[in-house]
Amino acid sequence: MNSMEPNQAKLSLLYSPEASQSQRTLNPNVTGTSVVALKYKDGVLMAADMGGSYGSTLRYKSIERMKPIGKHSLIGASGEISDFQEVLRYLDELTLQDSMCDDGNSLGPKEIHNYLSCVMYNRRNKFNPLWNSFVLAGVKKKPGVDKSETYLGLVNMIGVNFEDDHVATGFGNHLARPILRDEWREDLSFEEGVRLLEKCMRVLLYRDRSAVNKLQIANITEKGVTISQPYSLKTFWGFSAFQNPTAGAQGS
Repeated sequence: MNSMEPNQAKLSLLYSPEASQSQRTLNPNVTGTSVVALKYKDGVLMAADMGGSYGSTLRYKSIERMKPIGKHSLIGASGEISDFQEVLRYLDELTLQDSMCDDGNSLGPKEIHNYLSCVMYNRRNKFNPLWNSFVLAGVKKKPGVDKSETYLGLVNMIGVNFEDDHVATGFGNHLARPILRDEWREDLSFEEGVRLLEKCMRVLLYRDRSAVNKLQIANITEKGVTISQPYSLKTFWGFSAFQNPTAGAQGS
């Protein structure tokens, strides 16, 4: 019995039930709010503010939540910022492997959207999801076709994905989509598309406590991706409902 004791002590140092248990992210820590995107006649426009909320505290105000992916795609993220950074690492590896093939082809937005959908669904099935919703936009010319094809899709944290002419995540899905359904049309010019996105972002700024008045708008066409410098929207807070927001509320 005594000869077994040193081995048992060694095992207890190397292994403990607590250390073997896998860890799960139960709640996101630093999160970004809505991303809104729409197609227009020359490509796709996407807008997101630069806020990062630590719980209910607007802790960071300069987080970029839109990034170009490869030659033809643009991603925007809401949700946990660290998970977004991890997904960007996955996508860097994917595009690097694609470029190393050197076969004259490159991944388009549809392929990257499908890849993200598989990643999100896989993590959901492990009960360890990435706490994000992603908007994937892109423009790519098909072989043998003169006109480029625009692409816009969304995937959420459990792998639900779809394509549409305009998409939004977070509060934008409730507050911006109705505006887009009323005012979006297929032949929007760049200027009209920017104004429509700014209108949506202004409504979100008024109604979403996690929104910050510092945003970027990204534009992707067949020429590539451009992301604007951060800027603020002109706002008006003199509405009577803003002066006394609890008027008429029960218990006020």
